[in-house]
Amino acid sequence: MRTHIDLPISLSRGSDLPLTAQLAGWLRGAMLDGTLAPGERLPSSRALAAQLAVSRTVVTEAYQQLYAEGWLDGRHGSGTFVADMERPRPPSERPYVPAPEPPPADVIDLTPGEPWVRDYDRAAWKRAWRRAGDLPPGASPDPYGLPRLRELLADHLRRARGMAVGPENILVTRGTGNGLDLCALALLGAGARAGVEDPGYHVARTVFAARGAEVVPCPVDEDGVIVDRLPAGLSLLYTTPAHQYPLGGRLPIPRRERLLSWARSTGATIVEDDYDAEFRYDVAPLPALYGLDPSRVVLLGTLSKILAPDVGVGWLVGEPELVARIAGLRRAVADRTSGPVQQAVAALLERGDLDRHLRRMRLEYARRRAVVVEVLGPVCRLRGDTAGLHVLAELPSAVAAVVVERARERGVLVDSMARHHHGPARLPGVVIGYGSASLADVRRGCRVLAELIRDAVTEGAARPPAHAVREGPARRTAGRPAGRAVPTIGRAPGQGTPR
Repeated sequence: MRTHIDLPISLSRGSDLPLTAQLAGWLRGAMLDGTLAPGERLPSSRALAAQLAVSRTVVTEAYQQLYAEGWLDGRHGSGTFVADMERPRPPSERPYVPAPEPPPADVIDLTPGEPWVRDYDRAAWKRAWRRAGDLPPGASPDPYGLPRLRELLADHLRRARGMAVGPENILVTRGTGNGLDLCALALLGAGARAGVEDPGYHVARTVFAARGAEVVPCPVDEDGVIVDRLPAGLSLLYTTPAHQYPLGGRLPIPRRERLLSWARSTGATIVEDDYDAEFRYDVAPLPALYGLDPSRVVLLGTLSKILAPDVGVGWLVGEPELVARIAGLRRAVADRTSGPVQQAVAALLERGDLDRHLRRMRLEYARRRAVVVEVLGPVCRLRGDTAGLHVLAELPSAVAAVVVERARERGVLVDSMARHHHGPARLPGVVIGYGSASLADVRRGCRVLAELIRDAVTEGAARPPAHAVREGPARRTAGRPAGRAVPTIGRAPGQGTPR
């Protein structure tokens, strides 16, 4: 498609070079360096002469010169266009590097953190965006978020999480990562100690460190963060009590009470990521920490798993004074959530479309989860299978490394525990996500994993005890040739679905 482009041309009347030559030289250089691309339409001679405050003859003669050299084409009455022709590439231009190809269609991606986005109500989706498109763009973004959306989110949290909050408690974010950054901005200073579960969500570590905080690993067990082993001097603790990521534990009520008591006694703020609270398959979700003590907790939620990561809407829930403080800081750093996107989400909530989608996806994920338990349950212990979109298969470290590597060779991608630890991995295992793969692919992938786990465990059992293995070139580990590196499979830190 041929388009018109505005030209930022500047001519000097004091130059010894005639204006016509200056203009032709500028246009020639712009076509050489790619500022003017083939097919782009140049202004008419009359319009460009008026823009440059020169006579039309100057522009006409410059265009004629470039026509003669082959830089321009066009015909009378149709306009002037940049010609399609081979141009010498500037020495500074880097050679073209093709984008990495997507994984083959037969690869089954069972890495965690990805929801299923191919099953949604298209009519509801289009209706929501038509509603957003009918409204005029906003002139001054509200740092709290759209008032109507905050009211709807308060009602959603009341129904879904049993939280009695009002719009004054809610700030609309772009997701959990954005909420973490706003909390860091308001609650942490340079050198402040921020506790993060270990193993835990690597984005929290990255965000807090970027704000100048000292990130302190906090140990977890199969139930969640271990309150009695929390380090001293924490200003803030990030935790995922609804479904610990990645171990999958649910923080019991007695430990929640101890955690809140710890926060009151130390003055620390708990940042509660309500991760996977919407997807439970055994019992109703436990009450949010925020609902037990709003004075010590900030709660973060997102539509990333409920709807799609691409929507980019979440929420921060806190006491009105803290929310107002965060909103002020947010305005100061020009941070905002897209107004049209908020309008579309409000439309989905208003009509009940989001609730219907959530109920439908809860059933879909429950089917996938049942397949994972059915196929992998007999060959290994699974953690976190009562909620969320992932499980942890508990395996010895050597076995886990072999399974991850061989699964990749068989076209099944799973995640190791390495990137979820603050330092060296202490808890071995394989993290398996079942959110983004179809039900059939989940079954096929889990069958491959079950076969590999059986083989790796058998090979490990057949080896002599570690103290009986002699040093030397013939030594082997879990069936791998000596010296062969075991790559970590899964998304590198900083990648994956935004929350």
